[in-house]
Amino acid sequence: MNPLNHVAIIMDGNGRWGLKKRNNRNYGHTQGLKTLEKIVNHSIEKKIQYLTLFAFSTENWKRPNSEINFLFSLLNKFLKKKIKYLHNKHIKLKFIGSRKKLNSSIISNISNAEKLTKKNNQIQVNIALNYGSRDEILESFKKIKKNGLNLTKSNLENNLYTKKIPDPDILIRTGNTHRLSNFMLWQIAYTEIFFVEKLWPDFNIRDFDKIINNFKKINRRFGAINEE
Repeated sequence: MNPLNHVAIIMDGNGRWGLKKRNNRNYGHTQGLKTLEKIVNHSIEKKIQYLTLFAFSTENWKRPNSEINFLFSLLNKFLKKKIKYLHNKHIKLKFIGSRKKLNSSIISNISNAEKLTKKNNQIQVNIALNYGSRDEILESFKKIKKNGLNLTKSNLENNLYTKKIPDPDILIRTGNTHRLSNFMLWQIAYTEIFFVEKLWPDFNIRDFDKIINNFKKINRRFGAINEE
């Protein structure tokens, strides 16, 4: 049975769900946050150590300003309202991605959340915010060059946003879209990938458990041949 330490999720379909239900993409984002909370709590029950959630990509800046502003407002409200609850549940928060285009309010709130929860060890929830894997890899190369280091696999990994975080065992993408969208391209070299038809707000605990059970049945060889 495969050990399960790290699950990564591309939470796709919030906007489409909101349009279907109320002709409002932002409504979908609000409901998607409720699904996120359920999955975090269930991950704790399953004793998953790391959960990485793709919240906002470097390409998402192409969306209408009204939607972008709503998304960051939603994040700010969530952190202000829920941070003590998360801390009391011993959840560690880490934000991965570039902070260059984020406003001071967001930067302050995510920094405070990381500082408050940094010693928690129930589960580490990584929020990929303003994240793009190509930029992440490029920035790692730049750091290696700047510091005069040799270009090695170890040095590259130690300069990624995910330094000291194990690679995902599972990547889930909801929304009936079969692509990676510039997410953790280096880290998912041997990750088992599951594409789900449901839009993210409709994704539930049963769906999650089904994926986990299927993962545990996979013969993971990592390029080797298993001898019978």
